[in-house]
Amino acid sequence: MRFADVFVPDGDEARRWAEDELSEQAYQAAKPTWFDRMVSDVVEWFFGLFSSDGSGAVAPFAVTLIVVVLVAALVVALLVWGRPRAERAVRRRAELLGERDDRTAAQLRVEAERRAREQDWDSAVVLRFRALARGLLERDLIDPAPGATAQGIAREANAPFPGFAERLHSAATAFDAVRYLRSPATESDYRRLAETDDDLRVATPAHQLEAVSA
Repeated sequence: MRFADVFVPDGDEARRWAEDELSEQAYQAAKPTWFDRMVSDVVEWFFGLFSSDGSGAVAPFAVTLIVVVLVAALVVALLVWGRPRAERAVRRRAELLGERDDRTAAQLRVEAERRAREQDWDSAVVLRFRALARGLLERDLIDPAPGATAQGIAREANAPFPGFAERLHSAATAFDAVRYLRSPATESDYRRLAETDDDLRVATPAHQLEAVSA
């Protein structure tokens, strides 16, 4: 059997054939696009931020990035840990002195004054003591346990306001007399309680006075 002569191209001819072959559409489609090259460059740049300079030191930009991430994590942690305190505050607002009432101290004072103008002294006394207690809660000066009584709140308020101990006891007694003993309140009962509440609102707590004097 006689075989055909095999043609072996020289170097220039082989290079031309290779160029013609690679110019085919299938090969061109397989080439990386501009987007592929951009992604590759970005990935290389990002990992380059964490490359060392041979001495084990991390690149300055990487240090900045790490600090930013840590600060962000700290902020998130503070927000998460702060939620239980906010939820406790909501629960305190929802129930106060045996009743569920989420009105603010200012709202309770307005309602107490309205009842006083109507000479409904019983309601005025009860509402004004609730306003007094709510005001202390809003200022974070007391943190009574669930179900705390008026006298319990008065005793707890003695710590930030030791000079008001007798007046707070009197205010709590007026509340208890109306709320539980069904004793009718008088205008003087309400005026004394309202005056105590007003004076507490502008009084400086003892721990703040000690901080200033120190």
